[in-house]
Amino acid sequence: MSQSNHPYLWGIDLGGTKIEGVVLNKSDFNVIARLRVPTEQENGYNHILSQIEHLIELLGKEVGEHPESIGIGTPGALDPITGTLKNSNTTCLNGTPFKMDLETKINLPIAIANDANCFALAETKMGIVRSKMPEAKVVFGVIMGTGVGGGLVINGHVINGRQGIGGEWGHNFLDESGGSCYCGKSGCVETVISGTGLEKFYQQQSGDRKKLKEIFKSRDTDPIAHKTIDRLLEQFGKGISVVINIVDPDAIVLGGGVGNIDLLYTEGVERVKKYVFNNRLDTVFLKPELGDSAGVFGAAMLVDH
Repeated sequence: MSQSNHPYLWGIDLGGTKIEGVVLNKSDFNVIARLRVPTEQENGYNHILSQIEHLIELLGKEVGEHPESIGIGTPGALDPITGTLKNSNTTCLNGTPFKMDLETKINLPIAIANDANCFALAETKMGIVRSKMPEAKVVFGVIMGTGVGGGLVINGHVINGRQGIGGEWGHNFLDESGGSCYCGKSGCVETVISGTGLEKFYQQQSGDRKKLKEIFKSRDTDPIAHKTIDRLLEQFGKGISVVINIVDPDAIVLGGGVGNIDLLYTEGVERVKKYVFNNRLDTVFLKPELGDSAGVFGAAMLVDH
C-alpha cells in the first residue's frame, strides 16, 4: 500500500493498555506528531475501534490534515483467509473482522501487521539494521519478553505468509520441560525461553520466586540461577538455529526484555554455532535501537510498504 505523494506516514500501535499514534515525515522518518490514548479494552471491541478513531482525529488536528491510509500494528495476526483477527492477548479482538470494521468506521484503507512484524520492519528501515548493516536483505526480528514472537522482513517487506503466521517461531516445539502453552501445545519456544518461562523454571528448581533480572545478577553465586541462565543460552541456540536453517537471515535483531541479556550476543551465539547446519555462523546478531518506539514506527511504514 502506498501513500501516493502525501508527505506523511501515519501509524497506530494497538496495545493492551494504550493505543499510540504517530505521524512520520515520509522522506526522513522524522516524527511530526505522536500521541497516546488508553485502550480501555474492558469496555469492549467497539470501544477500542472508537478509541482508534479518536486518536486519528487528535493526530489530524495536530498536523493539520487527514491521512489517505494508515498502518496498524496489532497484538495477534490477521487471518488472510477468514479476514478475522487471531492469537491476540487483547482477547475481545479475536474472531472479529477487525480490519474491515475499522476501515468502515474511519473510512480509510489500512495496512495491518502484528507487533513483532512492525518491530522488525522499523529496526530494518530506520533502526539498527539501517545504521549497522544497510546491505541486509533478509532480517529476522525477535521479541523475547513475556512471550516469544518474531517478524520476518525480506527486501524491506514484511512476510505475513498464507496463514498470517510468518515469523512465529515462539510456537515451534523446543523442549518438553517447558510444559503446556496457552496455544494448546507443549514445550513451545515461548514456554522455555520467555521471561515468564525462565522465572517459572527457576521457581520450580529453587522454590523461590525471582524476577529474571535478579536471577541473572545472582548467577555467579546461586547455582540454580546459573542453571537457569545456562538453560536460556542453550535453548536459545537450539531454537534460533531452526530459524537460521530455514530462512538464513543476514541479520537477527533481539528485542524484548530477555533480549537485553548481553550474554546472548556472546555465549548465546556460540551455542547457535553448535546447532546451525553449517561449518560456521555468519548471521549477524544486533541490539535494537528504537526501544518502545519500534512498534508504532513500523506500523507507519506499513503504508509505504
